[in-house]
Amino acid sequence: MGGVKTVQAVINLASGSVQPGAAEEAQAIFDRYPVEAQVCASTVGDLEACLQAALAKSPDLLVVLAGDGTARRAAELCGPEGPLLAPLAGGTMNMLPHAIYGARPWQEALEEILAQGVERPLAGGRIGEHLFLVAAILGAPALWAPAREAIREGRAGVALQRARTAWRRAFSRRLRYVIGEGERAKGEAVIFMCPTASRALADEAQALEAAGLDLHGAREAFRLGLRAAMGDWRDDPAVDLGLCRQARVWAAHGIPALLDGESVELGALAEIEFVPHVARILAPRDEPAGAEGDVARSALNPDAE
Repeated sequence: MGGVKTVQAVINLASGSVQPGAAEEAQAIFDRYPVEAQVCASTVGDLEACLQAALAKSPDLLVVLAGDGTARRAAELCGPEGPLLAPLAGGTMNMLPHAIYGARPWQEALEEILAQGVERPLAGGRIGEHLFLVAAILGAPALWAPAREAIREGRAGVALQRARTAWRRAFSRRLRYVIGEGERAKGEAVIFMCPTASRALADEAQALEAAGLDLHGAREAFRLGLRAAMGDWRDDPAVDLGLCRQARVWAAHGIPALLDGESVELGALAEIEFVPHVARILAPRDEPAGAEGDVARSALNPDAE
């Protein structure tokens, strides 16, 4: 962790998995290392102000304990020339923290990077004004997100109704797409994974991994879901793989999408581009398991959590 002397930490107390006392716990961890650290515990409505105030102090490292949306915003604010960023798992899905640090408690990840963290580049992708740092899932799988959210909220009846709606629409809204310089193709969904999330790409890879899914009914969807659970989904004949720095996806109507696990309704045409250097992250010295399994299960298995 050479060069990190000053740290600003922003903790979202209203986030999905942040427990009371997290600010004090983080400060106690910082106090065990030779850094000067300040912690801002954000309440509802002042998260942006906390981020802006933290970056105004020009720290060597910005630590964020919050959800994926806040981590993405922090990466945008830090930029490639700003302070190092450590986005810790404090949300519901935690796709970016899991991709960087593995699926483990934020306290363990913070201890490790303060002791022996290394700088790594964080690449991503962009669809119009929307940035994603882990994965973008366009098409039918995104329709399941409202049902999953209702399940998390304990609204079983609403979840069932939304699941039925998603199932009816799943095979009726096919996409057309062109990945890189490839041929025009069609399918139910297209997945774009950033280097941080994909086991097939190194962190410094200058491309997105793209996978088009051409499914013909529930039986193929079920088969692909099983393959995703077993980790060999790339070998399925319904998957069209490629690497790209840009791509185009279009449909007759608006395109449902999940960007780092968050639902977004895109227009009828989506233009995807690779962003090679969004920010610099303080990462573990050893590569974690990553979030690819989370991405694959979300895209290929409607029952995945």
